[in-house]
Amino acid sequence: MSTPNQPRLILASSSPRRQELIQSFGLPYIIRVSDADETVDAKVSPSELVEILSIRKASTVRDMLEAQDQDGIIIGSDTVVVYNDEVLGKPADEQDAFRMLQALQGNTHQVYSGVACVDAETGKQVVSHSVTHVRMKPMSDEQILRYIATGEPKDKAGSYAIQGIGATIVSGIDGDYFTVVGLPLSLLSDLLLTFDIQVL
Repeated sequence: MSTPNQPRLILASSSPRRQELIQSFGLPYIIRVSDADETVDAKVSPSELVEILSIRKASTVRDMLEAQDQDGIIIGSDTVVVYNDEVLGKPADEQDAFRMLQALQGNTHQVYSGVACVDAETGKQVVSHSVTHVRMKPMSDEQILRYIATGEPKDKAGSYAIQGIGATIVSGIDGDYFTVVGLPLSLLSDLLLTFDIQVL
């Protein structure tokens, strides 16, 4: 459980990747999955989009918590891939994954990850985002289909996972690796300082 000067973290995500990353902080944490509505006005920018959804996920979990559980800092996060001004979320099906990967191969795209921290007790909140540029190798249609056949793209923004076999199709990045994975740890540690939580 949390100590008086170090509140527990409440991760508002079912993502195994984000859960692994939050563990690396070595702080007490629990998981509370958010079922937040992810519908957002199409006119918002990618940075606004990930910040809106990060706050919404954390706030939804705050509303779900029982009174006796309102102790800790809720962390919401959202990640999107952007190429040629198109926001690429999770693919609807294998055909959609193929469309995304065919567009991304041989090109540079951007990954935006938003992070929101909400005090479960007071409702105080901070939110920010980071962006990383990712270069993807040129791929043949056959290579794309083989990657899709691994099953890895199906629940990933942009239809790939840099921390999985998808690492073999990325030739380089400019920015924070963990932004691409889905939880920018450096940014999160800065936001937690707002609540007097020091990771180091």
